[in-house]
Amino acid sequence: MRILHVITTLYTGGAEKLMVDLLPRMKAAGHYVELCVFDGTHTPFYAQLEKAGIRIHWLHKDSSVYNPLNIFYLWRLMRKGWDIVHTHNTAPQLFAAFGGVLCSVALVTTEHTTSNRRRDWKWYAWIDRWMYRQYKKVICISDQAANNHCRYIGENDSQNVCTIYNGIDYNKYAVAVPAKDVKSLGKKIITNVAGFRYQKDQPTLIKAMQYLPDDFHLCLVGDGERRTEFETLIKDLNLAQRVHLLGLRSDVPEILSASDYVVMCSHFEGLSLASLEGMSSGKPFLADNVDGLREIVEGNGILFEHEDAKGFADAVLRLDGNKTYCEQIVKQCQKKAVNYDISMMVGKYLDVYEKLIG
Repeated sequence: MRILHVITTLYTGGAEKLMVDLLPRMKAAGHYVELCVFDGTHTPFYAQLEKAGIRIHWLHKDSSVYNPLNIFYLWRLMRKGWDIVHTHNTAPQLFAAFGGVLCSVALVTTEHTTSNRRRDWKWYAWIDRWMYRQYKKVICISDQAANNHCRYIGENDSQNVCTIYNGIDYNKYAVAVPAKDVKSLGKKIITNVAGFRYQKDQPTLIKAMQYLPDDFHLCLVGDGERRTEFETLIKDLNLAQRVHLLGLRSDVPEILSASDYVVMCSHFEGLSLASLEGMSSGKPFLADNVDGLREIVEGNGILFEHEDAKGFADAVLRLDGNKTYCEQIVKQCQKKAVNYDISMMVGKYLDVYEKLIG
């Protein structure tokens, strides 16, 4: 099959990480796979895909990803004999839907979260309903994401929805060698891997450092539009020596291996790849009690209440004072994570494609 994936950027994020894991494996399975990104900024994920031999088309580096001209640029690319065009994120979803009206190609999209800001805009619902009708298949990455999507879009427009759980390369995280630069930062390292954007809640983690002893350090791996906000908060709380913004990194398995605790803190999630990777790392995993995290962490890792900085700090201290408890949490997390094997995910995606093109 000839398969084109379309995504907004290749910065840090679950959908972006999915491209790194999914596309080379589809290529290895004998399919012709390319990627289109709206923002062609070179990132570690971009470099990894290039190294894997994936051809990347990018529309621009400077203008907005919502530039209406992107409809035309994307349509020109969509016309080039693809069997499947598979979109991720809002702008590619919408612009490919417009492009699909003008060319014959099977459109597929993935819903990567349990919620999004568009659902708060009542006036936008009719646009979304039209958009999703253009897709042969809407893939949701968890049951909760599928339920929320169907509730939002309505029963009549939900017949093309299915669920395929995200997958991870478990062994890559379970046996990684610790990153020396991270290990040298402090005695006890807490790490969060997430984009610096609205959906994520790094401020709660930063505030929690006020309740933890000075030998605890927080590493935030990622980047994005909220970086200045985080830098200001860190400065205001006098935490510059204990909170470290590591930027975009290609050695996440090694960073997690160098950490003592791994945490995901969000306002909502789909099925968080970063969380599954954290649960694979052999470190105690903590997350806040929100949709998309609760489903995989409850009964395995540690849940704390949404936006509860003190509650997170208390949970870390309970782990820190009980080695047996720590080891139990690690075993439970790894037992859960190993079930999300990436090879199963790739096979299910390809099955969807093959059924659509007959």
